[in-house]
Amino acid sequence: MSLCIGVLKETPAGERRVSLVPGDLKAIKALGAEVLIEAGAGASSAYPDAAYEAAGARIAKSRDELLSSAQIVLFVSPPTGLSGPGRTGQLFIGLGDALSKPAPHAAIAKSGASTMALELVPRITRAQSMDVLSSMATLLGYRGVLLGAEALPRVFPLMMTAAGTLAPAKVLVMGAGVAGLSAIATAKRLGASVTAYDVRAAAKEQVASLGAKFLEIEVDSKEAEGAGGYAKAVSEDFLARQRAAMLKAVSDSDVVITTAGVPGKKAPVLVTRAMVEAMHPGAVVVDLMAENGGNCEVTKPGETVTVGSAVVLGPTNVVSQLGGHASQMFSRNLLNLLKLIVKKGEMVLDTKDEIIREALVAQGGDVVQPRVREALGLPAPTAAS
Repeated sequence: MSLCIGVLKETPAGERRVSLVPGDLKAIKALGAEVLIEAGAGASSAYPDAAYEAAGARIAKSRDELLSSAQIVLFVSPPTGLSGPGRTGQLFIGLGDALSKPAPHAAIAKSGASTMALELVPRITRAQSMDVLSSMATLLGYRGVLLGAEALPRVFPLMMTAAGTLAPAKVLVMGAGVAGLSAIATAKRLGASVTAYDVRAAAKEQVASLGAKFLEIEVDSKEAEGAGGYAKAVSEDFLARQRAAMLKAVSDSDVVITTAGVPGKKAPVLVTRAMVEAMHPGAVVVDLMAENGGNCEVTKPGETVTVGSAVVLGPTNVVSQLGGHASQMFSRNLLNLLKLIVKKGEMVLDTKDEIIREALVAQGGDVVQPRVREALGLPAPTAAS
């Protein structure tokens, strides 16, 4: 009997992605595995069951059937109720919220099943093709600009018309990671005048390469740059100095898009109520970190808040609004990871491989990922863990 890989239908509200698309099934079959799809799994992202069947997958009549048949279970967001339904030898792979919500992984570990959290795939060159976070962040930044453009009562590009000249919108992007760079590129393509800020000095060159201005603020950027190019948590004093310098830049902008996040931590507050109150009538803040606590002091997840004469958008499930392409990118990242795990129709979790070792959260009845163990208040793993 060949290895069975199961694809769950997403259950969290607003989630429209699917973890595996029909176009990647041929490559999965080449690994020596068969694919079982929960009925309707791809419907929200425009991948009907018929497309999966045409590509060689079977459709499971129920979730119970899928979970009892699949050795590897794929998902995008942690499924509702996924807290211990596994069995020995079974592997669950998806975005696991492992650092912020580690308890379900501990529960699954007790069942003897293993879990891998895609957000823990290390940021190394060899893992770039498996980097789900970067793929989703690219779409997040793009969509965030469109949300800002829709809410702004002005056009983005310079327009010279018989009725006069319309000045380009001034867009400020806060955070120049993958999402921020995507936002910069999108706003530039729409014709806006773009300025960007990031606490990491290394981001200045990347911002300039996209044709945007880099906002210079006199703070020590070394305090904010962590390993692997990610931002890290900083002191409240650092944030206070940063906010003071940001006041003028925010008040001068038509649209502010915030993308600053720290893996496994609450998003830092960069835009205060006072900054929003200083913005001119019709100005817009799009807080793309709304689901992680928000970069703006007044953000309410899933709501649009009016402060003074400006509005603050706290969009959620942003990437899911682009379900088709988001699923396509997610699926390809996941396929590349599966190529490390599935060898000639067998599941092999080689923890000598840095990618597998870092992403593996639960195995052999225990939580084995050091950072997740720390989040659970458990001691560091021993050599035998």
